[in-house]
Amino acid sequence: MNKKESSKAHVPTIPELLAPAGNFEKMVTAIHYGADAVYMGGKQFSLRAKAGNFSDQVMKEAVEYAHEHGVKVYITINILAHNRDFADLDQYLLSLRDARVDALIISDPGILLRARKTVPEIPVHLSTQANVTNAQAAKFWFEQGVSRLNLARELSLQEFEEVRAEVSGELEIFVHGAICISYSGRCMLSNYMTGRDANQGACAHPCRYKYKLVEEKRPGEYFPVEEDDRGTYIFNSKDLCLLQGLPELVASGADSLKIEGRMKSIFYVGGVTRIYRAALDFLKELPEEAWKNPAEIKLPEILATEIAKTGTRGGTENFFKQVPGGSEMIYTTTRVDMEVEPVAVIRKEGVAPLVEARNVLETGYSIEYMLPGMECIPVVVQRMETEKGEETVRANPGNRVLLYTDPPLEQGKLNGILRRQKGKS
Repeated sequence: MNKKESSKAHVPTIPELLAPAGNFEKMVTAIHYGADAVYMGGKQFSLRAKAGNFSDQVMKEAVEYAHEHGVKVYITINILAHNRDFADLDQYLLSLRDARVDALIISDPGILLRARKTVPEIPVHLSTQANVTNAQAAKFWFEQGVSRLNLARELSLQEFEEVRAEVSGELEIFVHGAICISYSGRCMLSNYMTGRDANQGACAHPCRYKYKLVEEKRPGEYFPVEEDDRGTYIFNSKDLCLLQGLPELVASGADSLKIEGRMKSIFYVGGVTRIYRAALDFLKELPEEAWKNPAEIKLPEILATEIAKTGTRGGTENFFKQVPGGSEMIYTTTRVDMEVEPVAVIRKEGVAPLVEARNVLETGYSIEYMLPGMECIPVVVQRMETEKGEETVRANPGNRVLLYTDPPLEQGKLNGILRRQKGKS
């Protein structure tokens, strides 16, 4: 049994924090804000075909960057494969070995079989797409040479603990991000409606579309499913958020906590990684006495406040404590309005750092620099200059400017994010 003991009998080891990397910039952001490992996809075989993803050469560079910062890289090869998908698989697997990736994330037994033969030296992590919901299935996959299982998102904490008690291999669990309306993501709705196969990485996310009801003999007359004149999002699940359940998950022996979001923005990736990193660091410093009853451990309130600022469809704990009901769906909108928005990313440090604008930035704006951890530094933009030294009062998205603030932003670090309250200057 892998109960993950530390030098203190009742103190569990803090699990790995695994963050999404949809492209190089998102990977860098996740690392900056505290990820222990990142997962990414290549140009083929990945269930996020519309993410930026990585060419073979860029993937090598990404792995080198991550390893230089002490961070592991896992590669998604998690499509449900058809015969045609195997033609280029061996060559791709060998390129991943040459890139020195740390593990492969696989769901298809055929791809697993080929990977174990072609690159047996690379560990395999089983994707949540494989739908492991019980200890016997977990044992089966470990016997096939898998080193880690990402358990199905439909498991409760109690079921996770039951699996943990019966197996010694590594167990991973999603703690934050979008939830598919179908069982662990095995959905055909996108294929039927748009011709884009979710199980081949091309999901069009029709569960996020706006739906109304039409009666067969009344064409053109649309009726809201709920009593709301804006219609309804009948398939639109709230986002998973297990932030408050982290103490129990850590105590239960989870080896890795995974954040969903390879197609999300760097603001989302950095913001969510930053919060879960701070939560885990808080738990790491708790005294042994606190771990005698993990359910009673309370995280600092600022963590919940900050998670609401990262961009969300509302939060749900899904199956964590009980079977979810209708309240876990968000019926009136695609997402909850954000209180803050990113305005810039630091590209060069200094008293007047060089920043790349992501939203309109003007002199006089009150903004905040997001430090790793929970601290934010408030500053006011006093002056901006272009890289040519020309003064400007406005930076549009994509512009790079030297940022003079009050107080000076001397603590700003490369790849750090600046944000501001939405609608306020």
